Order: sequence, then structure tokens, then C-alpha cells
Amino acid sequence: MKFIELKLAGSYLIELEPIHDERGFFARSWCVNEFEAHSLHTRLVQCNVSYNKKRSTLRGMHYQASPHQEAKLVRCTRGALYDVIVDLRPNSSTFQQWIGIELTADNHRSLYVPEGFAHGFQTLVDDTEVFYQMTEFYSPESARGLRWDDPVFGICWPIDNPILSDRDKGYGLWSGLL
Repeated sequence: MKFIELKLAGSYLIELEPIHDERGFFARSWCVNEFEAHSLHTRLVQCNVSYNKKRSTLRGMHYQASPHQEAKLVRCTRGALYDVIVDLRPNSSTFQQWIGIELTADNHRSLYVPEGFAHGFQTLVDDTEVFYQMTEFYSPESARGLRWDDPVFGICWPIDNPILSDRDKGYGLWSGLL
């Protein structure tokens, strides 16, 4: 695996290093030793799948508050999406900054999202599936979210007029949470 450090402290794009033959390829997508070597969390306690019927579905921006903060490893297993993370760690040099990465079933990339980040994505095609590996169990009392269009962050989503859940529409602005 190739670990490419991104501009937000602690976040990584992880690319497979496939071994090809006439059948296709084989590659590792997870290795505790390689994650430890990059000082990343290795305790994975839960895996989630998100299936999204329609292009432009936007899920986010979600995070879990302390004491249930979580790191995530996110991969697109079908279709394509634009994955976004925002650094919410007040003492971070990249506090309130965001990045977006295209993850597709064809590029086989994963995004490592550290604790203290909000995460969301927008589907780029119909029938998109996302696979998450989590370092914490889901905790409803710690579940939080930010508005997808919060002007403090200025996230540039690729598709206008996203399909949103009522929950995601109802999140407050970051300035109101400080």
C-alpha cells in the first residue's frame, strides 16, 4: 500500500499496490503493521456499508464527539463519489480546512480520516456503494453533524442541488456550535 499524506494533518490517501496476472490482480487493502508504521489507528471495531441509489446523494458532514471520536477508513466499492473531510481539531495547524478526494470502484483508493474530523461525500453516479471501517462503535449520543454548505468551510461540491436527508438538512452552522 502507498500512504500519501494529505494537506490536512493526519489524513492519508491510501493507494493499493496491485500484483497483476492474467486473472486480474491481488492487493492488500489493510495491514496492521503498515498502519502502525504511519502512526494510524489499528483497532477497527465496526464496518459499515452505505448504498446510494441516485447520483448527487450527499451524506454529511458527520462526526462523533468525545469520548467516542472515531477514525475512519473509507473506500468506494461500487460507483464513484467525492469524499470530503474537515479538520475540527482546535489545536491543529489545519483547523477548519477541508479537502475533497474522488474515490471510485475503479481507482481502488481509500481515505484515512483521523479522529476529530467531520466526514461526508456526494455520489457522482447512480448505484454507489461505500465501505467504512471504524475505530469506534456508533454512539447515538455522540453523533454530530455540520451543514454541508456551511460558509465557514466553503466546501465546493461537484454537483448542485444535492439529495439530502432531513437530518443532514437540519444541522446547524459551525459558528453556532463554537
